Amino acid sequence: MRTVEEIISLLGGPEAAATRCGVGTEAIRKWRQARAIPAKHWPAVLAATGLPLSDLPGAPADTTRTEPPMAATAETPPEGATGCLVLADGTIFWGRGFGAEAAMVGEICFNTGMTGYQETLTDPSYAGQVITFTFPHIGNVGTNAEDLESITPAARGLIVKQDVTEPANWRSTKHLDAWLKSHGIPGLAGIDTRALTARIRDGGAPNGVVCHSADGRFDIAALKAQAAGWPGLEGMDLAKEVTCRQSFGWDETEWAWPAGFGRQSAPRFKVVAVDYGAKRNILRCLASAGCEVVVVPATTTADEILAHKPDGVFLSNGPGDPAATGAYAIPAIRGVLDKRVPVFGICLGHQLLALALGAKTYKLARGHRGANQPVKDLETGKVEITSQNHGFAVDPKTLPANAKVTHVSLFDGTNEGIAATDRPAFSVQYHPEASPGPSDSHYLFHRFVEMIERNRA
Repeated sequence: MRTVEEIISLLGGPEAAATRCGVGTEAIRKWRQARAIPAKHWPAVLAATGLPLSDLPGAPADTTRTEPPMAATAETPPEGATGCLVLADGTIFWGRGFGAEAAMVGEICFNTGMTGYQETLTDPSYAGQVITFTFPHIGNVGTNAEDLESITPAARGLIVKQDVTEPANWRSTKHLDAWLKSHGIPGLAGIDTRALTARIRDGGAPNGVVCHSADGRFDIAALKAQAAGWPGLEGMDLAKEVTCRQSFGWDETEWAWPAGFGRQSAPRFKVVAVDYGAKRNILRCLASAGCEVVVVPATTTADEILAHKPDGVFLSNGPGDPAATGAYAIPAIRGVLDKRVPVFGICLGHQLLALALGAKTYKLARGHRGANQPVKDLETGKVEITSQNHGFAVDPKTLPANAKVTHVSLFDGTNEGIAATDRPAFSVQYHPEASPGPSDSHYLFHRFVEMIERNRA
């Protein structure tokens, strides 16, 4: 039997091994740590090296076996199963359904946040996705109207390890299960979320269908076909699905104990926020920073934006492939940049600003979704603990000469922020309006206001 190190060497080293198996180098590190190669990677290793199965660490003693064992594939529901997750490759995870009785298809991702599940479920950036929560106690604070990030939840489903917890918070007004039913969102509990998370980490986010059927009856063939036939997020413009339908004003400020939300009654600046799927708390942060906020639909043109005579323009977060949304967003952003109006972008807005400047974006294998992501501000040297939710990233190698990198991820080195050097525009990949640090990144809203002040001087 060969050692893991010998096999990695035969594959051409860690990076080549990761590429051949369709995983990140973190997975190869896990091989070394465990001194074994997971069964799901055996076919790729065998094809690339020509080794017999008996040479792989962790392989069965029966060397006549040529295929690795599959994850759960039985199509007959086990006793008590009222929900399932069916992946595009045919893998089935059986569990207990909750929430709405429905079948929803989407990209299966995971979120590592320990709090804020309601904010996550209502974040428009999760459009087209089914969220696996790695934290087990989901439901413990119930739901309420104040913590919504959008009126209509964008996520297509959720997956948890344990049954939804009973609410035990004084702000709760509705049980999470009832809230999900009211919005037509199915949930699945009782599966091995660690195994699913590891699968996403090592192999990328798969397409799948989460299904809840109280009578335990499932059309597995139809669910497999639905999962396999879904095209995925790459090339998909979802901003049009979650954006507002008409312009409106926003003056609500951030929540504070004990008064709750406030109102901005004396704004100093006027900001047009382009809604690609904006979270409410971003708009509150802009209002709290002294801005009169006018929210406009994603497809608003540069002339229509400039007709509001804004002191600054904000590019919001949102779902989908930035290159697809860029078909109409890039001309509008370039029109604003040409007039030298200050621009600030977050998440999808960051990616769209980069595209407008001439850079390119690409899809991450597994994305960044959680409230514990370390990011370094290259201008100050400070490290921020950030909240993130994105599946695409800006390729810093493609940035033009008139743009620079301002922030980098200390998790995997990917780009987290840029700034133009010849005009007032900057953006970040993460969510400064969230509270993971808890307020490490709120300075960015003040940086935007200071940019507006300098531009008006």
